[in-house]
Amino acid sequence: MVTKAKIAIITYSTYGHIFTLAEAVKAGVESSGHAEATIFRVAETLSKEILDKMHAPEPKDYPVATAETLKEHDGFLFGFPTRFGILPAQFKAFMDSTGGLWSSGALAGKPVGTFFSTASQHGGQETTALTALPFFAHHGLIYVPLGFANTHLFDVSEVVGGSAWGAGTVAGGDGSRQPSDKEKEIAGTQGKNFATIAAKLKNAVL
Repeated sequence: MVTKAKIAIITYSTYGHIFTLAEAVKAGVESSGHAEATIFRVAETLSKEILDKMHAPEPKDYPVATAETLKEHDGFLFGFPTRFGILPAQFKAFMDSTGGLWSSGALAGKPVGTFFSTASQHGGQETTALTALPFFAHHGLIYVPLGFANTHLFDVSEVVGGSAWGAGTVAGGDGSRQPSDKEKEIAGTQGKNFATIAAKLKNAVL
């Protein structure tokens, strides 16, 4: 009997752009019929005082991910904004908490993918994902890129976030631009394709 894969969509978002993409990714995962998905967020490391000065809204009421979350799921899609072309400190802090899983090899062989948000077209739509790879390699995770599986990634008629590394959005320097329909469609494609691969791995007969 084929068993559905359990996918954890683990996010960090200051202004909500990643949360919007995460919902599109989740819809894509569940449209595959091969997996179920839950959206999580990593713990905030900034104080409320600093967040208030940044005019950051309250985060979505998603459960906070822990190392145990990774043990309980079959695959992971990590969504985070860029910080000067690299992943944010909040995500690094989360991964730094997984040493016990690393030492036991608990995550080896599980699939993982990324999606992201940047202020500009050239602000890290590829490098932000690239900087997460050392964590994945040390855990023995299987990195599943999006490739150019959605034709919107070839569109040069307007700003379209995303790359071969994963779905993405371009938020603008002031964060006023929200994920477009095309960007959300790309995110849905990533979720659907990732779910299919995760289910194949889960149900593989050796």
